[in-house]
This record gives sequence, C-alpha cells and structure tokens, in this order.
Amino acid sequence: MTTELMTKTKLDLLVRAIGKKWLWVQAVLAFAFLYLPILILIIYSFNASRFNAVWRGFTLDWYRSLFGGAGTLGLGTQLGIASSSSAGIMTALNNSLLIAALSTVLATVFGTMLALALERFHFPGRKAVEALLFLPIIMPEITIGISLLVFFTLVFRIVENLTGIRLNLGLPTVIIGHIVFNISFVTITVRARLAELDPQFEQAAFDLGANEWRAFWRITLPLIWPAIFSAALLAFTLSLDDFVVTFFTTGVGSVTLPLFVYGMIKFAVTPAINAISTLMLLASLLLVLSSLKLQKS
Repeated sequence: MTTELMTKTKLDLLVRAIGKKWLWVQAVLAFAFLYLPILILIIYSFNASRFNAVWRGFTLDWYRSLFGGAGTLGLGTQLGIASSSSAGIMTALNNSLLIAALSTVLATVFGTMLALALERFHFPGRKAVEALLFLPIIMPEITIGISLLVFFTLVFRIVENLTGIRLNLGLPTVIIGHIVFNISFVTITVRARLAELDPQFEQAAFDLGANEWRAFWRITLPLIWPAIFSAALLAFTLSLDDFVVTFFTTGVGSVTLPLFVYGMIKFAVTPAINAISTLMLLASLLLVLSSLKLQKS
C-alpha cells in the first residue's frame, strides 16, 4: 500500500509540474499573439522602404517628416496624393488633442460630481443611475456610435423645423460623444477612491466648524485628487484613441488622428502609418502608466 501511495503521489506531482509548464507555454503564446504584431509595427516604422512588405534598412525619415510638419509624411509625393492633404495630419492631431482635452475636462467634472452623489447621498432613482452608468462600458462602441448618430440626427431635425437653423455633425458632436463614454470611467474611478476614505475625516471637519463646502475643498478634494487626475488621464487616453464613436459622430473638418490613419490605409500601408501608430501607442502607454501609478498613491 505504501509503494502504491508513493507512486500515486509522484504521478500527481508530475502531472502538476507538467500542468504548470503547459500554463506557462500557453501564457507565452497568448502574449506573443497579442504583442508580437505591435512589436513588428514599431520595428517597421523605421523601415527605409516605402512599403512594409520589404525591409530596406533603418531610417528615421518618417519621424523627421512628421515632426517637420510634412503632414502626410511624404505620402503626397510618393503616392500622388493631392498637395492640399499635406497638412492633414497636423490638422487631425490638433482636432484629436482639442477633442480629448475638452471631453476630458467636462467628463472629469461631471463624473466626479456623479461619483460624489452616488457615494455620499441616497436619492430616488439611484439604482437606475448606477445601471445607466455601466451601459457605456458594457455596450459595444458601435452601438454607442449609432445611437449617438440617430440622436443627433433627430435633434438637428427638430431644431431645423422649429428655428430653421440647420445643424451638422462636427467637433461639438464628437466632444459630446466622447463625454458620454468617458463619464462612466471617471465616475467609477473616483467612486472607488471615495469608498476607501474614512468618513471620520469629514466628521472631524464638521465638528471643528467647517461647512460642507469647506470640508469638501479642504478634506475630501485633496484626498481624492489622485483618483480624479488618474481618471482624467484615462479619459484623455480613451478619447485620443477612439475611432468607432468618432467615426459616427464626426463631420466635415473634424477628422481626428485615428480617422486620418484609417484614410491613409486606403492609399497604401507604408511606414508612415507605423510611425503615427507608434507615437500614439507611446502616448497612450505613458498616460495609462501614469494613471495606474496615481491610483496606487
């Protein structure tokens, strides 16, 4: 019996060891599947060739063209694109930064107010607000985009029938669309910080004679500020990288950087696209890391 038990124990240990090694293999394969294409994209952003299919050597020309204000990174002369599009990328970048900045500020303000209301107060419809809060996170982006497009179309039609003023999609509609999905992320992030706060800090401020407004500015806001700033960085990243919602809510003259990259792909897949994608990836990575670091503080 002892020999059989030892044999069974050894077999169990062997199976567990093999299982752990297999899990490591699966993990490595999964990460390689996810991140190897990104690594290849970054490497080929330094390709001297106009086309990604062949490696012609190392060059920084694509990045020099970008920072030098060449707009399409030399695509105008290489692919026969009209010269009027030479500054398109800078316009798209300015639009992206403007949309991201405004939507981040507004979403952060509204999201923080909503987090305070949900965490500190009990009011009729609170459960319904919490349910609606998770919809932009759960719903597919294409559903949000189509819903916003239908909403704007109906509102513009009503305004035109009542006032005769014709409204069109543009930067304001894109900003509103980005605020819609950013509020949820901001609210959840700030509310998580509020849930960790000890209410005795605020009670002590009240006992010392502070009113609710002064207690908020002197006690609550400094304690939740890292979460607010972290949520703002997250909102800025999501807005800067968004494509689907922007695609359905944009109009003439409001092309963002992701939409511009999508338009470039229709002409040719060149290292110019890789260079833009690499810079966007780097900016997003820095913002996300900063957000995670602030959440831990």
